[in-house]
Amino acid sequence: MNNQRLKILLLGGTGAMGIHLSKILNNQGEDVYVTTRRERKGVGITYIQGNAHETAFLSDILRKYHFDVLIDFMIYNTSEFADRVDLLLSSVGQYIFLSSSRVYADSETPITENSPRLLDVYKDEEYLKTDEYALSKARQEDILHRSGKNNWTVIRPYITYSEIRLQLGVLEKELWLYRALNGRTIVFFKGHRRKKYYAYIWV
Repeated sequence: MNNQRLKILLLGGTGAMGIHLSKILNNQGEDVYVTTRRERKGVGITYIQGNAHETAFLSDILRKYHFDVLIDFMIYNTSEFADRVDLLLSSVGQYIFLSSSRVYADSETPITENSPRLLDVYKDEEYLKTDEYALSKARQEDILHRSGKNNWTVIRPYITYSEIRLQLGVLEKELWLYRALNGRTIVFFKGHRRKKYYAYIWV
């Protein structure tokens, strides 16, 4: 049985999911590294300060540390991801891409891996010209499929939350929770991914 510790890098790993995953991996005995734009310290976790959107910074740490696994929480536009996908896949043993369940189209039945994606079935040309989150994640999945490599995994979380993040639809807690606690109304959207919006007032 191989008991070798894995060297794991989390890009953008200081958010709602990454901050807990890094601790779990560390507690399991792995060597955990996390990129961060501000100085951080943690027991058993190595924080590398810098901007992971900068290719020079990313290239330097990938060359220096030789990671077994890279877990990518970053949010890219499609062209940015296309420019760095070869670097990501060629520099690590396994690349884990955090996509989103928002890539899927509306469905009356339970969503599966084979359910249609919004990018593939939606007909609004004006919307499809954008790089909105649901579309960009789907396009980046396609880039991985076309990469010619197979050392990648796509994960599509649904609703993510923690003690530092609690969303209501697309509204962050700093907006909706504050208003709710103070007895104020909240404008909430039905079908917020689409061009047409329907406003509801939630009290």
